[in-house]
Amino acid sequence: MSVSLSLITATFNAAATLEDNIRSVAGQTAPVEHILVDGGSRDNTMHIVDAHRTHFAQVVSEPDDGLYDAMNKGIRIANGDVVGILNADDFYPESGVLDAVSRAFEDSSIGACYGDLWYVDGEDTERVTRRWTSGRFDPKKFYWGWMPPHPTFFVRRELYDEFGDFNLALGSAADYELMLRFLLRHKVGARYIPRVLVHMRAGGVSNASVANRLAANRMDREAWRVNHLEPYPWTTVAKPLRKIGQWIKR
Repeated sequence: MSVSLSLITATFNAAATLEDNIRSVAGQTAPVEHILVDGGSRDNTMHIVDAHRTHFAQVVSEPDDGLYDAMNKGIRIANGDVVGILNADDFYPESGVLDAVSRAFEDSSIGACYGDLWYVDGEDTERVTRRWTSGRFDPKKFYWGWMPPHPTFFVRRELYDEFGDFNLALGSAADYELMLRFLLRHKVGARYIPRVLVHMRAGGVSNASVANRLAANRMDREAWRVNHLEPYPWTTVAKPLRKIGQWIKR
């Protein structure tokens, strides 16, 4: 059973990296509806978009309430059976990524899939700085601080209609909360694709300082609370600690 794919890229002043994103999507062997949602960029982002206008199925450019609001806008206008997110800093490492995703959803029992992610240097994208190997799916692993890398996470669009989209009140933990809601609370069947699906430029607001990490930890706890789930006492502490292994694997 073939499935159609929609891909959402949210941008805001993303001129420095957007070309890599576009080229990686355009080079995929599987067809995809690429939707760009811009938050009113003030750099050359929209000039780049205009130069590639025929590549995009839909373009929205207007003020928004941040990254996850932009993602929600994209989800609501997506036409594909399956929806993925590829932020402006991210790109696919090779042309067969979306083929692998499409094959995973040929199994009608699968509602979501995910894979591995490599962080790369912001300037030299050939240099890998961290390796995030997700591992096989078991929803109980959430209690031990596990989560899939969100840029590799693809979901059947109908599940957003059924279970809701990103909760803007969760800030930087909105993607974590959504995956808890789908995979643990509502027990959506998921499949691990054992290959690197996305390259992401190194960085991340939640780990930029101790204060940001503490704030992220509070939001992680809130993600459990809003889903009426009870984590283990060590769950949200274990979540950032799991990243240590990603550095060791370099």
